[in-house]
Amino acid sequence: MPDYKDLEQYGIIGNIETCALIGDDGSIDWCCFPHIESPSVFAAILDHTNGGRFSITPAGDYGARQEYLGETNVLQTFFQTDGGAAVLTDFMPLRSVDAPTSREHRAVYRRLRCTGGQMAFSLDFSPRFNYAQDTTSLAASPDGIEASSPRRRLFLQTDLTLQLHGDSSASCRFDLTAGEEKWFVLHYDEQNQKTAEECRIRLDATLGYWNGWVRKASVDASLFDGPWRDLVVRSGLVLKLLSHEKAGAICAAPTTSLPESIGGERNWDYRYNWIRDASFTVQALYNLGHYDEARRHLRWFVDICEKNADPSKIQIMYGMHGETDLQETELQHLEGYRKSRPVRIGNGAAKQKQLDIFGELMNAIYETERYGDGMPEGEFEFVVRIVDYVCKIWDTPDSGIWEVRGGPRHFVYSKLMCWVAVDRGIKIAEGRNYRAPIEKWKEIRDKIKSTILQNGYNKTLGSFVQSFGSTTLDATSLIIPITGFLPIDDPRVQGTINKTLEKLTTESGLVYRYIGDDGLSGKEGAFLLCSFWLVKALALSGRTAEAEKILNKVVKFAGGTGLFSEEVDPETGKQLGNLPQAFSHIGLINSVLYLGHMAGKLHAGPTPMGAREIG
Repeated sequence: MPDYKDLEQYGIIGNIETCALIGDDGSIDWCCFPHIESPSVFAAILDHTNGGRFSITPAGDYGARQEYLGETNVLQTFFQTDGGAAVLTDFMPLRSVDAPTSREHRAVYRRLRCTGGQMAFSLDFSPRFNYAQDTTSLAASPDGIEASSPRRRLFLQTDLTLQLHGDSSASCRFDLTAGEEKWFVLHYDEQNQKTAEECRIRLDATLGYWNGWVRKASVDASLFDGPWRDLVVRSGLVLKLLSHEKAGAICAAPTTSLPESIGGERNWDYRYNWIRDASFTVQALYNLGHYDEARRHLRWFVDICEKNADPSKIQIMYGMHGETDLQETELQHLEGYRKSRPVRIGNGAAKQKQLDIFGELMNAIYETERYGDGMPEGEFEFVVRIVDYVCKIWDTPDSGIWEVRGGPRHFVYSKLMCWVAVDRGIKIAEGRNYRAPIEKWKEIRDKIKSTILQNGYNKTLGSFVQSFGSTTLDATSLIIPITGFLPIDDPRVQGTINKTLEKLTTESGLVYRYIGDDGLSGKEGAFLLCSFWLVKALALSGRTAEAEKILNKVVKFAGGTGLFSEEVDPETGKQLGNLPQAFSHIGLINSVLYLGHMAGKLHAGPTPMGAREIG
């Protein structure tokens, strides 16, 4: 099998419980069952020799490309050889509303169809349970192969005869001629034999679900018309895949330990629900017009937070089912993507103190107010607890949005979001005429603002900086006008935008989140979300030509299927970090929204934060 693929060579499928990454060589290189945060059954992306895969690949030389079947999460991989052509269609079915307890959706369906000439294929089925830590045994059955470990089982349904290689892998070679097709169904935990006709019915149902979900959006599609529309739709579909339909949570990414620099140690597990990411996702879903999903996800993390009568006990992230213990461990037996180690599962940052989460939480609640979904007065006590807590701790140091491991500091972004928390609490209370210590809150809000302006702005640089007293630039300063903290035409805001363009932005439009010591060795790539923040700030400034120029450059780094990871290496143009990254897709959606607003396009929702009414 080939060595590691570029991240741009992957597409993703999922069933709103878990996901699988499939390369343009037809190999499933990452998949966890039954949930997105469960141990992997295929992890070749983290160890191409020992991680495990399920590949269906043309024999010999071939060309390949991937694309989704319309506006769905059904993935197609097109193969071309000198002698023929074929298409591999991959999808996961969705849980049936008519059978909510059924596990039939815990499966991967693969249809291989020869569309011209004749082609030879090689199939490799090598599952490796529990991140390749558990013993895997394979056994032939009349309908395919059963793979088992002490705790897990997989069933590969196929009419091909596979040759077993020891206990842990099976393979075969086979030919198809024009018009022929074969189905392969991978069932998790229990076997559910399917005829070809039943497989086609599930394909049609899956296509219908995704097409219906896209059409269900309440926003006028003309808002996103233009060169970026397809990427916006794809971004919405990605966010839906990263959610858990039943639990209501949203993960930051479906993968772990894809490195921020090749060979480096910045390798983290992102298969968890960050309050910050979830709140931004809620806003993006509102902007797309998927109001039901936005409300459901907001309800999830508000419920999580409400369980803690003491706001100091609220964590920055939780497991997808509300777990609080996300102990971080290293898997020494896996070599890591392109030998980038360590491979980590769990995330030690869960216990960090990050004050910005309260601002993001309150801003998400405030967004529901702006969309007419107000918080009942009986639940407003939760808001009061949060804002009162922020009033007490806003002037203490923390680890910041970037989860630096170099010790707590007074991060400007953290202070800004404390200001947001208090400001949004005031706006909700006044808008709903709810009882709250508003005068006290206003006093604290003013104090936070004056402290930021005094200590977070460097007059010599003409820019806001990362932390009090530092000279380190940080792309989070681009958020200042978007929150309404300062107007977009304030000289300090424009100075910050210009300094970001000068010092943190590459010629290709990529923006580093900061350049400075963060307690970790090695470098990292440019952060895609920061590029989208820059686009938004320029758009709000009326500098739309600059904004569109940068956006057009940045979207070229998307993979062939429109997926964005967390970062891009400016030197190679290759994506880095966990894939696909919710933050990046949220950034794209909101960038296009702001450009559309500034162009005078109608938006069914309220005016985007920080923007003026047009017309």
